[in-house]
Amino acid sequence: MLALRSFFYLLLKFPISLWVKCRIVSDDLTKPVEDSDKNPVFYIVRYRSASDLLALQKACKKLNFPDPLSNVTINGQTHARTICIDTPSSLLLSKKSSSAMAQSLAILDAHEQDNKLSAQLIPASLVWGRKPKVEKRNIGVREVLAEQESPNWLKKLFIVLFLGRNTLIRFSEPLSIRYMTDKFGTDQENAHKLLRVARFHFHRQKIAATGPRLMHRQQMFKTLLKNPSIVRLMEDEAVTKGLSKEAVEKQALVIMDEIAGDYREGMIRIGERILHWLWNRLYSGINVNNANTLRELADDGHEIIYVPCHRSHMDYLLLTYIIYQQGLVTPRIAAGINLNFWPAGPIFRKAGAFFIRRSFKGNRMYSAIFREYLGLLFERGYSVKYYSEGGRSRTGKLLAPKTGMLAMTIQSLLRGINRPLTLVPVYLGYEHVMEVGTYYKELSGSKKQNESIFGVLKAIKNLRNYGKGFVNFGTPININSFLNQHVENWKDDIDPIDPQKPSWLTPSVNELANQVMTAINKCAALNGVSLIAMILHATENKALPRSELEYLLDFFISLQKAAPYSDELTIPSISGRELLEDVISLKKVIVDKDSCGDIISLGESAALEMRYYRNNVLHAYILPALVCRILDRTSKINIESLSNQIQQFILLLKHDLFLWQDSNEVDVQIAQVLQFLCQENIAKQTKAGFWSLVENTETQNYVQVLGEVADETLQRFAIITSLATRLTPIGKNELSEKAVSIAKRLSVVNNINAPEFIDKKAQLALVNSMREQQIFSVDNDGKLVPNSTLETLKENVNNLVDISVLQSIAR
Repeated sequence: MLALRSFFYLLLKFPISLWVKCRIVSDDLTKPVEDSDKNPVFYIVRYRSASDLLALQKACKKLNFPDPLSNVTINGQTHARTICIDTPSSLLLSKKSSSAMAQSLAILDAHEQDNKLSAQLIPASLVWGRKPKVEKRNIGVREVLAEQESPNWLKKLFIVLFLGRNTLIRFSEPLSIRYMTDKFGTDQENAHKLLRVARFHFHRQKIAATGPRLMHRQQMFKTLLKNPSIVRLMEDEAVTKGLSKEAVEKQALVIMDEIAGDYREGMIRIGERILHWLWNRLYSGINVNNANTLRELADDGHEIIYVPCHRSHMDYLLLTYIIYQQGLVTPRIAAGINLNFWPAGPIFRKAGAFFIRRSFKGNRMYSAIFREYLGLLFERGYSVKYYSEGGRSRTGKLLAPKTGMLAMTIQSLLRGINRPLTLVPVYLGYEHVMEVGTYYKELSGSKKQNESIFGVLKAIKNLRNYGKGFVNFGTPININSFLNQHVENWKDDIDPIDPQKPSWLTPSVNELANQVMTAINKCAALNGVSLIAMILHATENKALPRSELEYLLDFFISLQKAAPYSDELTIPSISGRELLEDVISLKKVIVDKDSCGDIISLGESAALEMRYYRNNVLHAYILPALVCRILDRTSKINIESLSNQIQQFILLLKHDLFLWQDSNEVDVQIAQVLQFLCQENIAKQTKAGFWSLVENTETQNYVQVLGEVADETLQRFAIITSLATRLTPIGKNELSEKAVSIAKRLSVVNNINAPEFIDKKAQLALVNSMREQQIFSVDNDGKLVPNSTLETLKENVNNLVDISVLQSIAR
């Protein structure tokens, strides 16, 4: 029998290897997979199937894992390396019983007899095709033939033929059988438990890869029309506007048709192939970090809501592609209505996009339908992606969050959804953003161009090497846990029929939105373009000798390794010289040669564009920059005074730059920065505890460059503190407007070509932070009145800003 089975496998091996194409996803394996006598490797799969085992063998060979079709010998006993939980259905005869129980008991018994034995069990999930199951209506012949639940050999043939080119194999982290036997024993009950948990594990992984049952678009419309909130609203509209029920229902259907997506798994597969070609043409690599978090959430049954920053229209494509590559079903995507143009709109809709207007104001029916549509997506278990900034950042800094989608998400939770809703912050970074040239035209007053097919064709025509892309998944934020911490008895407001807007919703949403943006910045990615942009913008003429720039790159990278902004920040692993070579190849800088060597500089237009990339990572360097600026402008300072100044600045910049540190973490990073400067022989501490710079012209220059990173931020503080002390009391808007006027003058006088420096919203954000920190109080007329701490802040700021700037502000 074994010989016959071996011959059968040998017969199928060639066609399987030729036809089946596997995508392999491996969870974070903390240790390399090593197979030895005392640490043998076993696999566990869902079904005993020749095609499954041969596909698994192909994947294991690619990963250099042990052959799943081989045997393992333990103390003279031979065991099959792969445990198959269930046997396939028989075409004519009754289904054969599985040997999984006997295999499991034999392996457990071997561990009981040999205390030194510690086998690893690797769950391997095989999903043939990524097509989700559909609701019972409109099921085609292909779906029936390719049904995967315990298929017989004939059905499996069709599965391989139809879906073999799109097979997913996911290896989970190894399970220690020694741990299981020591904790639970080796009896039959433990073996039963092992197989039961494995079945559930594979079921969850299949849902994570294919998604829940697919609801047809027209079914969604019918479900929404029966929704109690929408029914009540349509009745009210009919009465107040004197319309018939049919007319109001027609209006509702038009809105639903405008909003709703039309997800087709086939479009995702076609899109993946096109995007795979596109990324290889555009980027030299896409770096992905912490993706294993997503799979863990999906396995645990969480409703995943992706909340990325928004840099480019490329975000829609890149993040969806990466999620699919990680073995997960792609989310339904909230896209701006401006993208609903032909042919992009229909394509995006079939890829899972649903469209949202920029404003719901004055349209009760649209607002209600959109809210209930979003709630239906959550109720059905579809993952969702939306951009809390509302639009693309034109400056490179994160925008203040728009809270409408988050509010509707929490309102959906108040319907009594029994799965946890979890936000996944995502940092998207690029070494080149294809729209960055138009961003500064818009910031300088040019009219925003509407998206069209002609813009797409123009972008395709200009495709070139864009360097690297970065997709970093941050720490998930469970909304249920967030509400448990921030809102007492929030579950009392759950109403499955018609959830209301409780009084706690707005403040909670605002707090949650800030946490999301902070979490995005926390998992930022440093890259060569952003670092070079930061360094050159910190020099007077935006130019440096090549050797000096290379050293500063190493200096900036080493600083983050020694005193990291966060443990989620990703830092380049290559040297400053290699980073510079990459950026030169992207034509981001000008290289001039003279008798002394190369000079690296930024041209006028490049200087504007490079500010965008500088702003992507400004938040990661603001604290070290303040430390260096204070040391550079102070002959000596004790740690308490240094900490007090920086604590105040960080608190005031917290919302503007979405910084995550509290006072304890600020002190920790200050200590780390000082220790790094001390190790580099740049700063020293006296026996009395005072810190100062070492008298070395070369190292002081590096400190000045890093300190200059905070210069424009400090200038904004100088403008506001100067105005506030001279024009008291003053209205908040008046103060920000006057601050913008002075900033515009400074930008001309001091050659600060930065639209974000003269942005009223940025000035207003600092004013609001100063009010929150009680540097201002509010009089009976609603005007700002300085408190005693303003003078201290002003004195600290004036000590750190160039005298020429202060004189310009005073005039």
